[in-house]
Amino acid sequence: MFTAARLLRHQQLQVLSKAGLASKSGNANTKAVVLGASGGIGQPLSLLMKESPLIGHLSLYDIAHTPGVAADLSHMNTRAKVTGHLGKDQLHEALEGAHVVIIPAGVPRKPGMTRDDLFNTNASIVRDLIDACATACPEALIGIIANPVNSTVPIAAEVLKAHGVYDPKRLFGVTTLDVVRANAFIAEKKGIDPQQMNVPVIGGHAGVTIMPLISQATPSVKFDPETLDKLTKRIQDAGTEVVNAKAGAGSATLSMAYAGARFAFSLLRGLNGEKNVIECSFVESDVTEASYFSTPLLLGKNGIEKNLGLGELNEYEQKLLEKGLPELISSIKKGEDFVRQTYKKQ
Repeated sequence: MFTAARLLRHQQLQVLSKAGLASKSGNANTKAVVLGASGGIGQPLSLLMKESPLIGHLSLYDIAHTPGVAADLSHMNTRAKVTGHLGKDQLHEALEGAHVVIIPAGVPRKPGMTRDDLFNTNASIVRDLIDACATACPEALIGIIANPVNSTVPIAAEVLKAHGVYDPKRLFGVTTLDVVRANAFIAEKKGIDPQQMNVPVIGGHAGVTIMPLISQATPSVKFDPETLDKLTKRIQDAGTEVVNAKAGAGSATLSMAYAGARFAFSLLRGLNGEKNVIECSFVESDVTEASYFSTPLLLGKNGIEKNLGLGELNEYEQKLLEKGLPELISSIKKGEDFVRQTYKKQ
C-alpha cells in the first residue's frame, strides 16, 4: 500500500514521464550544470532538473543568489545533490567534471525587442561562459538557450575552436521550445493529446528562421492554406506573443524551462545509452547553405549520432526555407565576427 509520500512521488514521476521528462536512472556520478541558474528560466529549469533521476549532481551557477537557489532545491527529497556557485571565481568549480551544461544565462526580451536586440549583452555572456567550459569541461555536451541562439551557438563554436576542443557533435542550440509550441498549438487545433503530437521544426530560433514542418507531423494532420499560414506564423512569433502578454515583466521563462529540461534529459538519456532519442537542435550542419541549422538529430553517448536531415519538404515548406536562410546565414556570420573582433583566449 502507498503511503502519502510514496503516492506523491509516484504521481510526480508519472507526470514527468508523460511529459518526456523522466527515463531510466542514470549514472550516480552524472553531473549537470545550469549556467544562469538564478534567472527567470534558470530557476524553473533547475527545479525540473532536480526532479530527474538521470542526474546525480546538479551544479548551479550565477552571478547572484545561487547559494539560496541551491539551498532551496536541496530540500527536495530527490536524488540529485545540489551545489550553488557564485561569481566568476567559482565558475570553474561549478563546471569541472560536467557531463551536460545548459546555458540560459543572459537578459530577457522586453516588448518591442527582437532576439537580435539582445545580441550585445548576451554575446559577451555566452563568450565568457564557453571560455570557462573549454578549460573546465571540454568534453561536456553543451546546450545554449541564451538568445539570439542563431548567433550565440556560432560564438560558442569559435571560442571552443580557439581552445582546440571544439567537437560539433557536442554543441547544441536549444530550439526545443519551437517544437513544444508547435506540438501544443497544432494539438489544440485538432483536439489531439499534445503529448502525443510531434512536429519537427527546422532552421533557427528567431522569426522567419523558425520553420515548422507540419507536413511531417505525427500523427498526420492537414490544414487549409490560410489556417496553415496563420499557424506557422503563430509558431514563428510565439515568443513575442508571450513577451507582449507579460507586458514588460519578462519573456517565455516557464515554457522555455520546460523545453530546456526536455532537451537536457534527452542529452542525458543518450549518454545513458538509451536508443532512438531524437530531438531537433541548432547545430553545425551541411544540410543547407547555412553552416548551422536545426534538424532532427539522433542523440547518443557521443552527443549527435546522426543528423536526420530535412525529410521531404512540400512547396510551402520549401518557400519557408528560401525565406529564412538569408537571415539565418547573416545571424551566423554576426556571431562568428563578434568572436573574431572581441575574443582573446584566457
